[in-house]
Amino acid sequence: MDAVSNTRVRKKSRVVIAMSGGVDSAVAAALLKEHGYDVIGISMQLWDYTDGEKDSFGSCCSLDDLYDARRVADRLGIPFYVVNFEEAFSKSVVNYFVEGYINGETPNPCLKCNQVLKFDVLLRRALELEADYLATGHYARVIYDDKSGRYLLLRGKDASKDQSYFLFTMTQKQLAKTIFPLGDLTKTEVRKLAARFNLNVADKKDSQEICFAPEDYPSFIMQRAGNAIVAKGEIVDISGNVIGMHDGLYKYTIGQRKGIGVAKGEPLYVLKIDSKKNRLVVGAEEGLLSNGLVAKETNWIGIPFPKDEIEVVAKIRYRHNGIEAKVAPLDSKRVEVLFKRPAKSVTPGQAVVFYKGDEVIGGGWIEEDRRFSCGLS
Repeated sequence: MDAVSNTRVRKKSRVVIAMSGGVDSAVAAALLKEHGYDVIGISMQLWDYTDGEKDSFGSCCSLDDLYDARRVADRLGIPFYVVNFEEAFSKSVVNYFVEGYINGETPNPCLKCNQVLKFDVLLRRALELEADYLATGHYARVIYDDKSGRYLLLRGKDASKDQSYFLFTMTQKQLAKTIFPLGDLTKTEVRKLAARFNLNVADKKDSQEICFAPEDYPSFIMQRAGNAIVAKGEIVDISGNVIGMHDGLYKYTIGQRKGIGVAKGEPLYVLKIDSKKNRLVVGAEEGLLSNGLVAKETNWIGIPFPKDEIEVVAKIRYRHNGIEAKVAPLDSKRVEVLFKRPAKSVTPGQAVVFYKGDEVIGGGWIEEDRRFSCGLS
């Protein structure tokens, strides 16, 4: 249990644990309590449940999840509070999600929720409660490196559940105040611990969807955006020839094949979403290959912003295996990433995260890709 008993964490410290109502945060709370910490459970209320709106969307962050979290806290005998973050969630996560799709990007709301809600807003609330640390149920690890004088973010032990990708925006100050009790555990071990602690969520399924939107994202986006949506536009091939019409760019993502609405005798994929011209560019699958990308708003954890080219393994989405790449600075916040072999479906709006072995050294938001196909970069 190194993630809990790490020597950088003082025994008897007060720890606020973010409780989602799922098994991971429940076991994290139980482990902290078992190891002698002064534990306070907090759940974030992200929606106004009184009007029934939330019942139509998503699969987590529901009233049932809040009740589950409260029952876990009662079982463990720890104080439990629900904090209202509706306004912050709407502005920082939901609006970001909707605006991203309208602007021709594919946003990552889970990453943005971690960045703003958990490790900014909730961490500040924890410190107001005179807590020494904030803990979450993420599968990741934090250690302090004496040699560099920096906190390091590492992958979780369970490669299939590792969530370090979602944490690349964390700062040194945030890492210094954060504990990940599950970092050295596998999901199987967590389930067994939930049963040992006799937690009501021991067999609860993991959420696989975005918490506030249904699988049919366009209906949610249309409801939230209204008149901001530009509807019909041209579908073109890579030569610019018009081959059809789309009825809203927000309905498409890079690499999409089904539901494009045009046929050309061969499978067509969405290659580019051009919001400036309100155009959807489609073509053959090989048109999805890129030799690199440009990332903006980069954040560096294990190292300072690189002044020269460095070699990394880059993950361009959560379930991506990673690809060897070179990273070179463009300006104070932007970098160019050149892959050592072609990568498929680089998607503006998603994050690229840089690894050295198990260590997350930094990452950024994908601004544009570097396509092989003429006219698509």
